[in-house]
Amino acid sequence: MIVPTFTYISSVNTITQTGATPVFVDSQIDDWSLDIEDVRRKITSSTKAIMPVHLYGYACDMPALRALADEHGLAIVEDCAEALGSTTHGKHVGSWSEVATYSFFGNKTITTGEGGAVTTDDDELAAMLRKVKGQGQSLTRRYWHDVVGFNYRMTNIAAAIGVAQMERIEATLARKHLISRIYRDLLKDSPVEFQAQKPRVASSDWLVSLLLPRSVDRDRVMSHMAELSVETRPVFYCAHHMPMYRSNEKLPIAEEISERGISLPSFPSLTEDDQIRVANSLIMAIK
Repeated sequence: MIVPTFTYISSVNTITQTGATPVFVDSQIDDWSLDIEDVRRKITSSTKAIMPVHLYGYACDMPALRALADEHGLAIVEDCAEALGSTTHGKHVGSWSEVATYSFFGNKTITTGEGGAVTTDDDELAAMLRKVKGQGQSLTRRYWHDVVGFNYRMTNIAAAIGVAQMERIEATLARKHLISRIYRDLLKDSPVEFQAQKPRVASSDWLVSLLLPRSVDRDRVMSHMAELSVETRPVFYCAHHMPMYRSNEKLPIAEEISERGISLPSFPSLTEDDQIRVANSLIMAIK
């Protein structure tokens, strides 16, 4: 399965856990999403599927990727863990593929503490997913198990928490959009680079992340901001640099994003004064 190397490691681990082999592709420097031309180059007779990852709320070019997958008879598994509420070309992420996954981890737009959701418009696949999540028990015959399953069920309490948050998701997304706009305005004259906001793509703005100038030491910037009580975090390391997936393959754009990127505080309760303090501390740190 083809997957971007610049992603959270779970995207890659799930491929390996099925017995398949992850094939890494590079990223685009503007919006950090997978490079579709590199996907095209990596397709072989062994390729079965492509996994686009909608990073930090920004949607991949799904019309182009869907056309490429259809051209080669490949499935698409969308990783929408960070992009609940994002759309591209008027359609929500997750609706371009055979199957899509979402995360409800504690820092996501909707949270149940842990866990997530799977969506599909394939009735047969949906039935199988419902079955294997509960130890492979028959959907019509209690305690009859005719396939090997898993214990992937969400508790009723956790689901109720998620449903309650879903009822106010529009307000949560609006707050996220405002936070992103304020950061972009506060830092518009600084030398940082935000993810590109492409036409016909509406990000959920899950997490505001940016690239520092090439000449700046990221660790020094983060340490300086920490001294001012501003927490930041680096963006993801490339999967092909991890010990279990290490290779000598060069994926230069993804590697550059991984080395230069940081994420700023983006939680919904953040005030504008908080954001001003974050932006000022960042500006001072990169001088």
